[in-house]
Amino acid sequence: MSATAAEIRQSLSGLDPVVLPASTDGKAMWPEQVRRRIHAASRRNTAAWEQVKDREAWEKFRDQRIAALRRSLGPRPDPPGRFEVHIASTLDGDGYVVQNICYCPRPGDPITANLYLPQPQPAAMPGAVICHSHHRPKTQNELQDIGITWARLGAAVIVPDQPGHGERGQQPFGGRQDYYFRYQLNMQLHVAGLSLMGWMTWDLSRAVDVLLDHVGVDPARVAMLGAVAGGGDPVAVTAAFDPRVTCVVPFNFGGPQPETQYPLPEGVDAFNFCGRAYFDATRNLPLSARDDFLPWVIVAAAAPRPLDYAHEFAWDRERDPVWRRLGEVYDLYGARDRLDAMNGWGRVTLRPPEASHCTNIGPAHRERLYPFLQRSIGLPTPQKESDTRYEPEQLVCLPPQLKSKLRARPMRLIARDHAAAGCERLDGDALRQRWAELLGGVEPAAVRVASLTSEARGRVTVSRAVLEVDEGLSVPLLLLVPATPAPGVVVTVAQQGKAALLEARADDVAALLAAGLAVCLPDLRGTGETAPGDDRSRSGKSTDLSLDELMLGTTALGGRLADLRTVLAWLRTREDVDARRLALWGDSLAPTNAADLVDPPQPGDRDERSGQAPPPQPAQAEPLGGLLALLGALFEADAGVVLSRRGLTNFATLLDTPYAHLPHDVIVPGVLQAGDVAGLVVALGDRRVLVEGAVNARNIEVTPLTGQPPSTWLIHAMNAAAE
Repeated sequence: MSATAAEIRQSLSGLDPVVLPASTDGKAMWPEQVRRRIHAASRRNTAAWEQVKDREAWEKFRDQRIAALRRSLGPRPDPPGRFEVHIASTLDGDGYVVQNICYCPRPGDPITANLYLPQPQPAAMPGAVICHSHHRPKTQNELQDIGITWARLGAAVIVPDQPGHGERGQQPFGGRQDYYFRYQLNMQLHVAGLSLMGWMTWDLSRAVDVLLDHVGVDPARVAMLGAVAGGGDPVAVTAAFDPRVTCVVPFNFGGPQPETQYPLPEGVDAFNFCGRAYFDATRNLPLSARDDFLPWVIVAAAAPRPLDYAHEFAWDRERDPVWRRLGEVYDLYGARDRLDAMNGWGRVTLRPPEASHCTNIGPAHRERLYPFLQRSIGLPTPQKESDTRYEPEQLVCLPPQLKSKLRARPMRLIARDHAAAGCERLDGDALRQRWAELLGGVEPAAVRVASLTSEARGRVTVSRAVLEVDEGLSVPLLLLVPATPAPGVVVTVAQQGKAALLEARADDVAALLAAGLAVCLPDLRGTGETAPGDDRSRSGKSTDLSLDELMLGTTALGGRLADLRTVLAWLRTREDVDARRLALWGDSLAPTNAADLVDPPQPGDRDERSGQAPPPQPAQAEPLGGLLALLGALFEADAGVVLSRRGLTNFATLLDTPYAHLPHDVIVPGVLQAGDVAGLVVALGDRRVLVEGAVNARNIEVTPLTGQPPSTWLIHAMNAAAE
């Protein structure tokens, strides 16, 4: 390091990187901004609903939103014709038979299901599709109790494994790991332009096909029930699409959730009709807040069919505004007698018997459902429920030979084929437009400087600025300017933020300044001073906010790109730098994983209760900086130099193996069909671009680091660009 660089580093030693005033809670900025946007979407929905005065207006209101819901789920295969149902084995019981079946209407993705039938079988019978919870697959005891009991009562019951669960598991550990894996699976499907909800609902309609086309169920008596945890969501959506479902019981969807605090506040404006984000990605639907297909609308779309608005725990019936809206919708049809509700007791935070916990649909919940089911599909109330249980091995539906015959493939590979078939070769304005659509909200804000101070530190002027990019949302930054006339500027970003960069890259910052280049270090939303917390896992606050952004029709990555572009717009207003000579340096300080990484089980949500320590987890990539450097250059023509370090080699690597070690807030739905990261690099043409140390989705290095300091390459590239 030259003496000048050493002097500069010394002068910057002890520099306080904090920019926000002590009275400002940077951690709350992004969460509060998202909360306000969600609340505004909820109020817009209320205003639109209040204009609905008759059945015709309701059906127009409903149809527009359900059409938007359908579009949001991504492409779905056309309903197949009659497909083959394979019976792997049969279990004969007293008054019932269990058929372990498999059918494959989507090539490569066999659907496994237990089919419970009366014995002998009546000429006409009601049917029920049960969507199991995210906790346990089709073989769980409560599901067996339902299947056997209802079959003895004369009904056909089908319980399929949901995508990623049971015999359709997509990861090697099984059990409750299937539940945690929904997070990974949905990220994989999203980058391919698909969704877990879209896949699940299409599959549930195929279960209706089995009942109607293969079993002989009375088409006027087809019920669909969604279990208490993650089962009600897809059932409500399926029923909104599929009119063959004549009776709907979606637990825990549409209104208050198990985590909702009671009593509910008075007044509709205080209620969040949009719902809350949750990592398993069926509760919070992308685009729902933007396009107004809120959960209550999806549930109400069942009208005038029989609907039981079911809750696992205690419920505040009197104050629930969704319950009131459902009643008003059913009144438009004169069908209030077809609307019912039931609830359990206690809170999700309590343990049995203080709370009515169950895994799918428990005995206490079934007892309260029976009168509704008797009225709706003619299912009698049993005097005693079955206590016969089979071992999971007895309920296997896809033995190895059948799996081979049906050419079963991981869902991620089917998704990869879909993405490849729809990939477009775009460049120039078309590529920018496509990325803008995928990211949502990438335009820079008008430059508003909330505060600006400067101080001299040796031969460097240090400016601290706060740029207001939205109400209550600011970007704090440091601008370091050497004593050089109109220096070019290097803007450097990383998830860890400016303080960590200043510490870890101090030599590089000093070298750039010594070479006569200014350095700008912004904390974009959710980074550095504005990071909402340290937990970057599936259960962390950043993940919740990223999922909320998808509900709002935006992405976390797109919001950060907009922030970066606002910073560049501010730099262009400065007289002490030449923002036409611009370099974007995106970096990451996260450690990488070894090439021979073996993925362990994911940590559970009950580790604290069990007292068991979660297994050590692989290091998570933080490719935000590298992605933003490339995206910033795509949208800003004067970014002539781009350095992407420890960025993501391609989103497609999410589909290479079951596990990915990426934060959700870099995920871009549909990105594989827009050329991926490689397409961004190609689009930058003859600009000076270096991608080094790139990692795949498992955070394993693919493109090695060059070994030279980042500043060395940046100085050389900036000088070459100036020539």
